[in-house]
Amino acid sequence: MKEIRVVFMGTPDFAVPVLESLIEHTHVVLVVSQPDRMVGRKHEIKPTPVKEVALKHHIPVFQPEKIKTDYDPIIKVKPDLIITCAYGQIIPEMVLQIPKIGAFNVHASLLPKYRGGAPIHHCLINGDEKTGVTIMYMEKKMDAGDIVSQKEYSIKKDDNVGTLHEILSQMGAKLLIETLPSIIEGTNNRTKQDESKVTFAYNIQREEEHLDLKDTGKNILNKIRGLNPWPMANILVNGEEYKILEAYFEERTSSVPCRVCEVRKDAIGIDVLDGTIYLTKIKPFGKRIMPVKDYLNGVKKEEVLKWQIR
Repeated sequence: MKEIRVVFMGTPDFAVPVLESLIEHTHVVLVVSQPDRMVGRKHEIKPTPVKEVALKHHIPVFQPEKIKTDYDPIIKVKPDLIITCAYGQIIPEMVLQIPKIGAFNVHASLLPKYRGGAPIHHCLINGDEKTGVTIMYMEKKMDAGDIVSQKEYSIKKDDNVGTLHEILSQMGAKLLIETLPSIIEGTNNRTKQDESKVTFAYNIQREEEHLDLKDTGKNILNKIRGLNPWPMANILVNGEEYKILEAYFEERTSSVPCRVCEVRKDAIGIDVLDGTIYLTKIKPFGKRIMPVKDYLNGVKKEEVLKWQIR
């Protein structure tokens, strides 16, 4: 496959293993990534993770503000394939028609479930038992192209966004390389998505990060791990935002939602609809992420029992 000319389009960490696999097995002639942005408190301009890999391998990088109108460099390199993974912009039909063989996407869900930019978050928040990756044809409509191949992953109880991000990233890279020979030879599968089963996984909004402590323990735990380690779930404690990263649940028949009912050596118990959520890892307002055990070393138990929570 080394003679196959590939344009890769991707931006975040999730896309890095896919690019590295393509560099190893094909001839990547151009990498297209989102423009570099300011990050951190110092507002330093930082290259995207995909760009960093491309530069390391001396591959030209193209970073248009709007791929919809700026794509001449892709035409000039005459690619056989365009492969995308978490690029971050809607790719116009004109670009999809450029490669000789076609344009394909690596997506972190079992399509048609969870089209959109946050499939990993939503599968955890919804308490799904399985997820996976899909290799699909690109088309103008978001994540709606024909399916070429898929691989499932059984979600474990201790999985969160961070663990699934790494697992599915590596899985997607491996599945792509396994699938490419059939794509190049024109013998690949091509299955239309069932539109009746389509669901969407839009990017998490700021207001969605807040935990509803009047919900069930199961739903609250799913949301905590579905937002860990980013952007992190939160509650308001005495008017200040506390981010919640880890917790466990004990079912009870009688509880008063939003009340601190118990302070253990390494956990703070807050009543919810059907029992108690015990917080074990938090980020208090203005402080670092820490185990609750460490947090309790610096505060009085009586103060925690008086928390006003919403």
